[in-house]
Amino acid sequence: MSRQQIPEDEHRTRLLEGMARAVTAHGFAQLTTSDIVREANVSKRTFYQYFKDKTDCLIALFNHSAQKIEATLRASIDPKRDWSSQIDLTIRLYLETLAANPLLLRALFVEILALGPAGLVARRLAMERLAGVLLAAAANHRSTPIPQWLATGLIGGINEMVLQHIEQDQIAHLPRLSNQAAAFMKNALQTRVMEPT
Repeated sequence: MSRQQIPEDEHRTRLLEGMARAVTAHGFAQLTTSDIVREANVSKRTFYQYFKDKTDCLIALFNHSAQKIEATLRASIDPKRDWSSQIDLTIRLYLETLAANPLLLRALFVEILALGPAGLVARRLAMERLAGVLLAAAANHRSTPIPQWLATGLIGGINEMVLQHIEQDQIAHLPRLSNQAAAFMKNALQTRVMEPT
């Protein structure tokens, strides 16, 4: 299929996939728009129809990946499960999903931090969405509501464990953390907490 024959809704997908390959290969600092469009097999003109620059494209890739993970986790929530076993399942699935694509995971968890305020905003919003999944998972057959700030903090804690495994080149070991990470979350959720003043 030539560039001219590609439907417009596929151009953005190709660019995000091209960005994933390019940032994995080059790192964000060395990355150029030419690298992205070469990997995506589209023109620079097409790139600029969708993104302002490589920062805008990386943030779009980050958001797209976060939304896919969120959708996967939400689909696993079963209202028949009790909250404890649902947390076990959700955390295991989260860590398995992250470990399934180690090169992209490294790019998203590490390179997004190099973007400054824009990257931090994207990361915070993604953590809030994941906290929403945690709230939904932990709501099953549970009478005590969970504060949003606590859910966000717990997701942040898990993500710091993920980042540590990325830095130590142990991404493949992430699923092994499932039991400990789930126990950490469940212990925190069973502790009576007060809203911050």
